[in-house]
Amino acid sequence: LFLPFSAPQDTLAIRGNSALLNCSAHSDTATPARIEWKKDGTFMSLVSDERRNILPDGSLFFTHVIHSKHNKPDEGTYQCVATIDTLGSISSRTARLSVAGIPRFTSQPSPASVHLGDSHVMACEVNTDLVPFTRWEKDRQQPELGARLIQLPNGALVISNASEADAGLYRCAVEPVGSSKFSEDAQLQTVPGESGKRERLFLNCCVCCSLHCAIKGEAGHHLIWRVCYQRPQELTFVYLVGVDGVAPPQFVKRPSNIYAHETMDIIFECEVSGSPAPTVKWVKNGDAVIPSDYFKIIKEHNLQVLGLVKSDEGFYQCLAENDAGNIQSSAQLIILDYDIALPSFPPPSLTPKTTDHVTPGSGGVDGPAGPTPSAPRDVVASLVSTRFIKLTWRQPAEPHGDELTYSVFYSQEGTSRERVVNTSRPGEMQVTIQNLMPDTKYRFRVTAHNSNGQGESSATLKVATQAEVQVPGPAPNLQAVANTPTSVSLSWDKPLTGNGEILTYKLFYTDRVSTLVLFQDVDVDGQSYTMTGLKKNTEYSFRVVANNKHGPGVSTDDIVVRTLSDVPSAPPQNLTLEVQNSKGIMLRWQPPPLSGQNGEITSYKIRYRKGSRRSESAVITAGTQLSKLIDGLEPGTEYSFRVSATTVNGTGPATDWTTAETFESDLDESRVPDQPSSLHVRPLVNSIVASWTPPENQDIVVRGYTISYGIGSPHAQTIKVDYKQRYFTIENLDPSSHYVITLKAFNNVGEGIPVYESAITRPQSDPIDPDVDLYELFHAPYTPVPDPSPMMPPVGVQASVVSHDAIKVTWADNLLPKNQKITDNRYYTVRWKTNIPANAKVKAANSTSLSHLVTGLKPNTQYEFSVMVTKGRRFSTWSMTAVGTTLETSPSSAPKDVTVVSKENKPRTIIVNWQPPSEANGKITGYIIYYSTDVNAVVHDWVIEPVVGNRLTHQIQELTVDTVYYFKIQARNSKGMGPMSEAVQFRTPKSKFKTRADVKFPSGFDLDLNKTGVGSSENHLLVIIIIIAVGVFTIIVVVVGAFLCTRRTTSHQKKKRAASKSSNGSHKYKGNAKDLKPPDLWIHHERLELKPMDKSPEPNPVMTETPILRTSQDITPADSGLESNPHLQQRRNSYRGQSYPKERPKNPLIGWFPPYLLGHESEDSMSTLAGRRGMRPKMMMPFDAQPPQRKCVCVILLQSRCSE
Repeated sequence: LFLPFSAPQDTLAIRGNSALLNCSAHSDTATPARIEWKKDGTFMSLVSDERRNILPDGSLFFTHVIHSKHNKPDEGTYQCVATIDTLGSISSRTARLSVAGIPRFTSQPSPASVHLGDSHVMACEVNTDLVPFTRWEKDRQQPELGARLIQLPNGALVISNASEADAGLYRCAVEPVGSSKFSEDAQLQTVPGESGKRERLFLNCCVCCSLHCAIKGEAGHHLIWRVCYQRPQELTFVYLVGVDGVAPPQFVKRPSNIYAHETMDIIFECEVSGSPAPTVKWVKNGDAVIPSDYFKIIKEHNLQVLGLVKSDEGFYQCLAENDAGNIQSSAQLIILDYDIALPSFPPPSLTPKTTDHVTPGSGGVDGPAGPTPSAPRDVVASLVSTRFIKLTWRQPAEPHGDELTYSVFYSQEGTSRERVVNTSRPGEMQVTIQNLMPDTKYRFRVTAHNSNGQGESSATLKVATQAEVQVPGPAPNLQAVANTPTSVSLSWDKPLTGNGEILTYKLFYTDRVSTLVLFQDVDVDGQSYTMTGLKKNTEYSFRVVANNKHGPGVSTDDIVVRTLSDVPSAPPQNLTLEVQNSKGIMLRWQPPPLSGQNGEITSYKIRYRKGSRRSESAVITAGTQLSKLIDGLEPGTEYSFRVSATTVNGTGPATDWTTAETFESDLDESRVPDQPSSLHVRPLVNSIVASWTPPENQDIVVRGYTISYGIGSPHAQTIKVDYKQRYFTIENLDPSSHYVITLKAFNNVGEGIPVYESAITRPQSDPIDPDVDLYELFHAPYTPVPDPSPMMPPVGVQASVVSHDAIKVTWADNLLPKNQKITDNRYYTVRWKTNIPANAKVKAANSTSLSHLVTGLKPNTQYEFSVMVTKGRRFSTWSMTAVGTTLETSPSSAPKDVTVVSKENKPRTIIVNWQPPSEANGKITGYIIYYSTDVNAVVHDWVIEPVVGNRLTHQIQELTVDTVYYFKIQARNSKGMGPMSEAVQFRTPKSKFKTRADVKFPSGFDLDLNKTGVGSSENHLLVIIIIIAVGVFTIIVVVVGAFLCTRRTTSHQKKKRAASKSSNGSHKYKGNAKDLKPPDLWIHHERLELKPMDKSPEPNPVMTETPILRTSQDITPADSGLESNPHLQQRRNSYRGQSYPKERPKNPLIGWFPPYLLGHESEDSMSTLAGRRGMRPKMMMPFDAQPPQRKCVCVILLQSRCSE
């Protein structure tokens, strides 16, 4: 990441002096940035330059500037370029180094006289580049500039309100180098102000002169003024003629960093302003981007890159320049692997390390594992045109899913840059590739996607677009002119490349107001057409396509024209009247619907008349004014009103007549109101509900009511409410306490006589009176009967939900006519309340119509609404209640009480707990846990752990021990994400590793788990399982080998046994044991021995009896190093007179041999074998009572062999 670096600024240098152009760049990578400089667009070679060198921070330093008439090596445009090999390059803005010339005075101060109190200008003009070095002297001293003495940007000195102290000798000085250069001296004299004797000079009107007024700042605007002197007796007038504005470029929208995959199309946006209009160019890694088929400039300054490849990665800069200056802004493009999901929002900064924090899969959540689809079948080009190709295909043979989506990758033959187009909906197996080049070969391939990811690619299909020479080119000189509010005339010329006779033209058009842009078309035979039946004052877009015998040609660019305006075709909406007093009525309305305005509303015309008279009066308001107070009316008189809208074309239709009657007399406010006629209180546990009726004498103005209350005295607390309110709930009171309440009406004169009432709040444990209606108790506190003839309350109250914070309440009034038009001075009061929290206050608002939009509500909250009507001094009771629940919106507060604890005996695992946000604004559907070791890291560098549902705890594993982590949590609902919680710090505990696994291994078998990287009990168990599996495999191989070898008996051996049996009936071999030579049954003598054994004297025993094994030495393992292993101790177990080990040896290096393969010899035999091989371990096989039958064991794993 390149941090913002200091760029060089325009500099004015002095010949022979030193100069410095600043530039420094920093990076958060370990590799420092390499700074290089360009002069006039070419890299500078500064290796052997002793006069110009680059400082350690990257700035360019000139020891002395060289400048002459014919040699100007240092003057020019400079730019620094910072490069990091692993990231790319980034360029600064350009800076101009100018060298000041020799000072020359083009205008010098001259002697002058000035009247006291007048103003005077001392001129001093020098070379433009030396103006900043200009200063003034008075009597060889530098004067103090201030409100009266001002030095203008061009160097002139202005003396305002001249006094005698201003007289003296003035000169201006220029100090570009060393000694200063001075102008000629000019004497300024002050003259007493004798205005009667001074001759006035007046110019004929209108004599003009130009005054330059410089505005400080980067813009450098110059304003030209015109001053006109009229007659001597009149003041002068000043008019602004124009603005010669010169403003350097400024970014309206900067390019943003982008994540992308290969084959995608991306757009870098760049919008600039300035005067004159800046020129914009793009640079990638310091090199200019040249527009091509894949790099395009769209919408004036935006850069579009089509079909991304890995080499497109790097830094892109938008450079804007005009006569006033230049600016640059950079953005980075990171191309990720396909198995890494793109972030949902681009990060503020990108580096190569960024990919370390991007989780493969779907947004960091592990997706379901499973097979992906096979390749789509039968990919064909079903339609080929000059600039588009339509592809179709069949579903893969193995889709592994129901709803498949497809991606079509295509590239131009001969290029490696591949682009991709996705199908618009699941299951769609066709796509049209647009914007191709005519007569060009393309390669296409298709892949399918299921829930497990992208599948195999189809074989490449090569298709060539058709040549375009056969169809007409675009029709030039397309023009459109609006004739009337509903018609437009169009004309165009014949295409320059007609490629044959033009058969017809097709005119496409659409209005630009509709959200869905749908072009309609008309066939035209000639080269002009008048389109009728259009909407008034509406923008339309037109284009023309010529057709010949080969088909439609190339379309023209769109041309936009607006139809003419007209008088409004609809009246204003929602006209309401509200009687203010005996002489005034307030009118309110809304503009006509947009479709009926037919142009810009310039004014509204209000017509009104008294009673049934025909004579009317008219009042006109501005087009933006939507209310008007009509005053000066007669008291107690009925008036009718209507309103119409006006455009430049005329006045449209008016509303229906609406009637209202003024009051017979105005209320009196020369004295305070009388005492309220009644006050009722209803005590609850922690509140008292007060309700009242207004004073009986209602001819006096009441502006509101003052409620005072307190324990024993009413002067502790005071609350003021509106004059329309008739009840109030006093809350946060103490239980079982005696309160005194007073109520006073007030107006602008003062407060009236109070009415007193007292009440004792209920005790904390007091049950609710069963006779009291709960709904009435909490929702509609006592409402007094207003007067002997009450009005009917509104009916049909409905609450329509509009948004997350607004509900529209509508109702009907049975006292109105059937058309429900309000023709009198009645108004409605809407009140609303929610039960969450339980002590929520009731709110109210007034409306003069049969609806009211209640705003400022809480999201996802249920509200109850009721309405009452008031007419003059009469009012109704509250209507039935309507209920509405606002819509959800994203959470507006963060999760609370975030805590982190470690899991017992698992130092690398922690448990995060939290509570839901206080303002969830809907049902919480999940949380996202962010954690990092750097609390100041940007959000996209934190690791993300998603939590689905409304769980309030989550376990995170595989953390680093003894490390400080920071945790944040963000809640989400169906509408979006809420804010993050504050970071919570937690240090993981230190590790407690064991030195030896619980499973013990035979001595001599050194299996150090720590050396092999196995450090947990789970891995120990895995090693044991592997050992047992190897042992079982060895057993199976040994058993199968033994079985095969024992059945190998030749006919020669049988004959030999028969001869032995007939000659020796005792079944004993000739000779003694010492004379017997052991058979050649050695199996790698250093490992194992097999020895024949003497037969038993019993007749035909199945197996010879052998001594019962007593110790482990009776069977010796092949490796003497294992003798001391206690795990090889064996228990005695007899089977038909034979004893064999009950347990298997646990050394994984030797297999477990079944008991019937382990024989025993006589002591002589053992001694003989011991004599041959010393104390070599051995294994012996038993012989049955039959003639000697040699048996052998082929132990494959021990490299055995069988012989006679």
